[in-house]
Amino acid sequence: MNLLPWHAEHWARLQARRQRDALPHALLLCGAAGLGKRAFAQRFVQGLLCSEPADGDPCGRCRSCLLVAAGTHPDVISLSFGLRKDGVLRSEIVVDQIRELSARLAMRSQFGGWQVATIDPADAMNPAAANALLKTLEEPAAQTMLILLGDAPWRLPQTIRSRCQRIEFHLPAAADALAWLQADGVRDAATALDAAGGNPGLARAWAQEGALDRRLEVRKDLAALAAGRGQPLDVVKRWLDSEPAQRLWFAAQAAADEIKARSAERSGPLASAMDVEALGHWYSAVNRTREGLRGPLRGDLLLLELLAQWR
Repeated sequence: MNLLPWHAEHWARLQARRQRDALPHALLLCGAAGLGKRAFAQRFVQGLLCSEPADGDPCGRCRSCLLVAAGTHPDVISLSFGLRKDGVLRSEIVVDQIRELSARLAMRSQFGGWQVATIDPADAMNPAAANALLKTLEEPAAQTMLILLGDAPWRLPQTIRSRCQRIEFHLPAAADALAWLQADGVRDAATALDAAGGNPGLARAWAQEGALDRRLEVRKDLAALAAGRGQPLDVVKRWLDSEPAQRLWFAAQAAADEIKARSAERSGPLASAMDVEALGHWYSAVNRTREGLRGPLRGDLLLLELLAQWR
């Protein structure tokens, strides 16, 4: 299986622990979205259950590998968002799901080896679910492995984080990320990497889905509003119709570029009338608004309040 360059060190350390028969009972794979945590976890799980692994990599041919690839291995449990009674997908992982998982892990492995459970996204567990998971973490059954995946590990209680072996994926060096994108054939790789804040996986995905065009639209919208052209409500409607959280990410980047230009006593790209202090406050407000979109408040009102402050 192909190994992303920034996975190599984590993979080597994990396999060294496996060779010493010192694998932990719980792993927390965390870091920014787009760095391949889930591919890493899938590769590790398949290799852990494989009957003929090579340096931890699965053979891809044995019965276990084929079952994992098909999603039907009896000793692999995947836990994510469930359905409510009305059939609507939940936005959090609830306590009943964790209780069912714990009961399942208390049973014997059907293949006589490891039982592996993944919780993704683990940072979506509500407080009751997180508390229920603690007992399983504190009293793990033999040859059971819990793998928690999260883009925002700070949302997990410290009691959960402290009971897991943490593997944190960091952004690679800019030169390495750019080289990887160029080797992968990503067009305008440097611009894509800048848009994604140095995250190569996110840069590749965004370049493929047209996010760079949205980035330009966000900057044009903000420049027009700063010049007194257009209406915030019209911008709100457009942003809500297409990736509002991503557009807010780009809005924060644009505000940061405006601040950098002002600090260097240059004209900013958005020609905002705000001073550096006000721009800093607005930058913080953008990030709060992006976080607020995850909650119950109306997105149109959040965006309208934010854009009404821009000038």
